[in-house]
Amino acid sequence: MKGYLIKNVHVLTMNENMDEFPVGSILIEGDSIKAINPPDGASLPPDIGIIDGKGAIAVPGFINAHTHTGMIPFRSLGDDYPDRLRRFILPLERRAMTKELILLSARYACAEMLLSGITCFADMYYFEEEIASVVKEMGMRAFLGQTIMEEATCDSDEPHGALALADGFIRAWRGDELITPMIAPHATNTNSPEKIRQAAEVAGKYGVPVSMHVSEMDYEMAHFKKAYNKTPIAFLDSIGALSPRFIAVHCVYASEDDISILAASGCAVAHCIGANTKSGRGVAPVKQMLAAGVPVALGTDGPSSGNTLDMFTQFNLFAKFHKTAHNDKALFPAKEIVRLSTSGAARALGLGSISGSLEAGKKADITLIETESVNMFPVFDPYSVLVYSANSSNVDTVFVNGRLLLRGKKLTCFDLGELREKLRKEMGFFSKEAKALAKDSKHFS
Repeated sequence: MKGYLIKNVHVLTMNENMDEFPVGSILIEGDSIKAINPPDGASLPPDIGIIDGKGAIAVPGFINAHTHTGMIPFRSLGDDYPDRLRRFILPLERRAMTKELILLSARYACAEMLLSGITCFADMYYFEEEIASVVKEMGMRAFLGQTIMEEATCDSDEPHGALALADGFIRAWRGDELITPMIAPHATNTNSPEKIRQAAEVAGKYGVPVSMHVSEMDYEMAHFKKAYNKTPIAFLDSIGALSPRFIAVHCVYASEDDISILAASGCAVAHCIGANTKSGRGVAPVKQMLAAGVPVALGTDGPSSGNTLDMFTQFNLFAKFHKTAHNDKALFPAKEIVRLSTSGAARALGLGSISGSLEAGKKADITLIETESVNMFPVFDPYSVLVYSANSSNVDTVFVNGRLLLRGKKLTCFDLGELREKLRKEMGFFSKEAKALAKDSKHFS
């Protein structure tokens, strides 16, 4: 059985006690963590690999609670356009997104996340079976949900046709070691109430999560106020769609009553601070959510909405926007922010027994962040360094399920340049259509 001993690292366990070992070691045996700080003379596998961390910070692999891996081609397209969703994204998804393009995009997105220390992510997009094959190939852990919309999409000519696709996808991937299938109605205002109920029933039938954009858009809020005199969250509750399996994405406009509903129903929230502030929507009431006991995890959103697929950007933006919104410099100490993408995220996604902390018996999902680069000295507080100083270029080593996927800041099984070139070539028709859509827009060149 293959094993590794990671030595000379500052271990941030992110366990319940937030134990920390400034000069620590981690023993990996097979796919799991065998021990933290094994004693001298401990039994080691015969083919043990020794990794000298050289003072690196060792953390549980980061968990990205919401993204759209198929959307790399949209990055930097119409970023400042007022209604980019309807002007660019939805038309291009119908015209130009193909199975092959989504596959190559997902592969590139996985590479980008590994390079930034992310070991697990939750995805919502189309042709999700292709994304599943990529995730297995890349060796990552993921929650994958087939997007359901009331309009025809690139993978379904029938309105809400993806509901049947989702059912088949869930049955095909249930029980996989690394992949947890989900069902993903796109949003409260892009699906009929009946289809939202059906999606919840499918989730209940198979015991899988539901991921859905909720209380994100101002026009979404206005629609539910006018049509039902309710907020989207109150409406979802009224039709029986909420449960401990439900992951509400964004919740920018959640009210105090909404937060009470989320807490009572056991829902989790995926908070995407980068995308929400880039679009000018606001800062979700995470302080109040956590105080009410709602599990919250950080997400990057897609490479179109948030542009980067790394947690360090989210850490930094989270700290600064939330402190500013509450005019409280002491709000959310750095270690609490790191928790939102490790043990807190694992709780939100139901992964607590598998990953999210560095403890014996957990799966070996581990990220090492080197401390030798110019921006990483000195390290008085490792959590503060991760939130305010570090960036994805400092990620040196990544394990997922005991498999070494990144070492010396390079992917061990894939060539990034080759992945980029294949994606670039496949984007030919997409790029042509994007330029045609944008020819009258001063926001694009």
